[in-house]
Amino acid sequence: MASRLNPYLSFDGDARQALEFYQEVFGGELDLNTYGDLGGQEGQPDADKIMHGMLETPSGFTLMGADTPPGMEHTPGNNFSVSLSGDDDAELRGYWQKLSAGGSESVPLEKQMWGDVFGMCTDRFGITWMVNISEPQG
Repeated sequence: MASRLNPYLSFDGDARQALEFYQEVFGGELDLNTYGDLGGQEGQPDADKIMHGMLETPSGFTLMGADTPPGMEHTPGNNFSVSLSGDDDAELRGYWQKLSAGGSESVPLEKQMWGDVFGMCTDRFGITWMVNISEPQG
């Protein structure tokens, strides 16, 4: 898979409604994963909130989004980041090193509970970046 660059939007509890609306606008396939889907959240108030959503449209647009994670503050006006994802480990780690240099890391680039390597940083210009490296597909 080639690396992909796309916006990643953060919502204050209404990510499902927003991403379903964008699907109505742009068409395409919408994949939604809740905090409860990964287990350990059953019966918790946030179990049905969206941990990760991705809309892929027939025009080639990709839009990702999620509800703000529990314990983090939703800040309107600062509710987006740029996502880099793919399975080319060397390429994506190279982007990560350059983007995080002179900036700050909020989530270190390391293996996550969903199996991918993921990190989040803010570059020296104040832009938030998310890098997700998946295993190459057979």
